[in-house]
Amino acid sequence: MACKTISFFFFCFLFISIDSISSQRLSDTETDCSKRWIHIRRLPSRFNLDLLTNCSEYPLFDDFCPYLANHGLGPKTHNKSQSWYRSNPLLLELIFHRRMLEYPCLTSDPSQANAIYLPYYAAIDSLRYLYGPGVNNSMEHGLELYDYLQDNEGWIWSRNHGADHFLVMSRPALDFSQSVDVNPPIWGTSFLELPEFYNLTVLIVEGRAWPWQEQAVPYLTSFHPPILGLLESWIKRVRASKRTTLLLFAGGGGVGSSPNIRRSIRNECENSSLSNSSDVYVNNGGGHDYSKMRKVCDIVDCSNGVCEHDPVRYMRPMLRATFCLQPPGDTPTRRSTFDGIIAGCIPVFFEEQSAKSQYGWHLPEEMYRDFAVFMPKEDIVFKGLRILDVLMGIPRDEVRRMRERVIELIPRVVYRKHGSSLDLRARKDAFDIAVEGALRRIHSRLKARDFDQ
Repeated sequence: MACKTISFFFFCFLFISIDSISSQRLSDTETDCSKRWIHIRRLPSRFNLDLLTNCSEYPLFDDFCPYLANHGLGPKTHNKSQSWYRSNPLLLELIFHRRMLEYPCLTSDPSQANAIYLPYYAAIDSLRYLYGPGVNNSMEHGLELYDYLQDNEGWIWSRNHGADHFLVMSRPALDFSQSVDVNPPIWGTSFLELPEFYNLTVLIVEGRAWPWQEQAVPYLTSFHPPILGLLESWIKRVRASKRTTLLLFAGGGGVGSSPNIRRSIRNECENSSLSNSSDVYVNNGGGHDYSKMRKVCDIVDCSNGVCEHDPVRYMRPMLRATFCLQPPGDTPTRRSTFDGIIAGCIPVFFEEQSAKSQYGWHLPEEMYRDFAVFMPKEDIVFKGLRILDVLMGIPRDEVRRMRERVIELIPRVVYRKHGSSLDLRARKDAFDIAVEGALRRIHSRLKARDFDQ
């Protein structure tokens, strides 16, 4: 009943206040909306808010009812918190929907729109196919939405065959990439494999190696500042934080005997005489001086999801670390990448698919060498390359420059709180960059299609 109450109030807010919110945004700031107009398609609540009432229906997944609070940001980490929440990454679709209502260039006329936003909670809807009664019908995921778009003001979709539409998915593309011809079904739904949606632009937390529809956007973290002062004070804290740990891994896995990158990380940390030592280490080969390090290697065990809704557990260690290791798990990407950036911790990647080939809008590919370290996982797992040796060989000045580049990226990967102050809205956050990117991609596709015709 509590979940239904949360959903009801959220529903009322969204659809009663949509017009007043958009009008307020346009009057608050002088905005150039040329080629930026977006129409939010009105969908029946069964495609979005009604799905929230099932938040406790999938015991094999999780009960996400507690995290619907604060329009999907989740409960505050403590009563006096203004920016930190126990956010559930699954609810990015909900938060994106709420933020779209504040977008300054909304239009009620779809014929005047440069893009059409579909407020369909695709990942939340997928739970019934992944963990619920629809598991044997997973190839049907999305067909009900397509039928609705065809049968209700179908001209909106058909005028560009969906090429001007976009939506958000808060699970990796792997979960939506099952072939429609697989029988019996295996893991995942077939949403991204349906020919009906080939022209759709999908903003997703992890794309495939050769994506057509999708573009990766940052995972939802727990930091959602409402005013510019709180963002700036956090950045000031990050910049002043004493880095007393060389490298940190926050995560689970790697406890089995089979060789993999997480196992190699654990072995290197646990077997190093420096891992829990206060001994002095000075690199005489031109690298960083670690004489002030209290730890060279630290592990925050996040097995069984214990860190997912407890940012204090991993953010404090990240603030003390110079490098944060981001090994792939079941899929290449990790929410921890963005937690680490928010903490000013230099990311260390072991697959290019973990970030470099994913988040080009938010983390420009040409900048990667300026803010990240890359080591092929095969060199570590099978060729004996030591992570500590590589990181200790990076000169102090270069480490400082890299950390500063990471800190500069913080506003780009944060989803600020809805209803934030005007001065904070003037800074582009992860949402703003994602919407701008979607508009550019849609414009490019439509232009290419017109040229071909």
